[in-house]
Amino acid sequence: MTAARGSKTNQMSEPVSLELSFLRAFSPLDGLKNENLRALARKTTLRELAQGRLLFKEGDTDKRTYYLASGVIELLTDGRIVGTIRGGTPDARHPIAPVLPRRCSARVASDHIEYLSIDSDLLDVLLTWDQTGTYEVGELRAGNGNGTADDWMTMLLQSRAFHRIPPANLQAVFMRMQRINVNAGDNVIRQGAEGDYFYVIVSGRCTVSRETPLNREGIKLAELGMGETFGEEALISGARRNATVTMLTDGALMRLGKDDFNTLLNEPMLHWADYEQAKAMIAAGGRWLDVRLPSEFEHCHFEQAINVPLYFVRLKLKTLDPSLRYVVVCDNGRRSSAATYVLTERGFDAYVLKGGIEATDLADSLINLDN
Repeated sequence: MTAARGSKTNQMSEPVSLELSFLRAFSPLDGLKNENLRALARKTTLRELAQGRLLFKEGDTDKRTYYLASGVIELLTDGRIVGTIRGGTPDARHPIAPVLPRRCSARVASDHIEYLSIDSDLLDVLLTWDQTGTYEVGELRAGNGNGTADDWMTMLLQSRAFHRIPPANLQAVFMRMQRINVNAGDNVIRQGAEGDYFYVIVSGRCTVSRETPLNREGIKLAELGMGETFGEEALISGARRNATVTMLTDGALMRLGKDDFNTLLNEPMLHWADYEQAKAMIAAGGRWLDVRLPSEFEHCHFEQAINVPLYFVRLKLKTLDPSLRYVVVCDNGRRSSAATYVLTERGFDAYVLKGGIEATDLADSLINLDN
């Protein structure tokens, strides 16, 4: 079995670009449509592993799907060899010991092996989308004709947050989205306006800014490009827009109406925690993330809470530790819901405190700086 390959090492090689014909030698990759297989190829690696090394261990729970491209591996349970797989045979067409936790270890028996390593969640999403997307999405993908016009869809589907959304919802999202063309300088949304749509950037770039009493020109909060999203905060919280989004270049956007957004994306995306559950998460190493204004936070807040106002959440993402679990709080849960959506969309493990501070008797846990 061959594919376009770069240089190799005796341990583990650098990722190699893969041809679609190479991937179609494996099941169920052979059933994917070309566009979805191309999306998978961009996130799939072909690597080498030397003799005697373990590909995975018995009991492992890592969500990776492995295929053997060449060489021989031994499967071991309790240290005993219970089977072998040779690259290029019918057995090698299928994932190696796919059940988690792994019921066996896989050890390299030949001089070396070549194998594929695929994110299992991504593969599952693409397979589901491929099999449930029964309508034509050519109109949504219409773009600049350079072969990358569907990348915005791929980026959304690859987001770990979107893995939580039921496949039927994903299908409905793309069916109900509307495409609009925009020009450099256009204000897509204005600070203070009512929330009406959620947006995905198909092409072009835009800037997010917020006007303050001391800066009428607006403070730049973020710059967004293809595949990135905006506009969800006002839809979730029911508040007015807290920032202005202006196109830096000509481009195209997909938009989804408020009702469809809340039904199809917002509800399945968010995780909620009551106060007792939240306290347990904090005790286990999580952190309170308070998204109220600094003046509200200074009046009272949870001990050791971090304060990042909602309108600064996108700007401050890099200051947050992605390995931590966050319980997001505000006064009543509306702003924290919007912040949690943004965090979840970007891969953070975040929960909304149900009902916010107002719904809970927190006298024993809040620090009141007015007293």
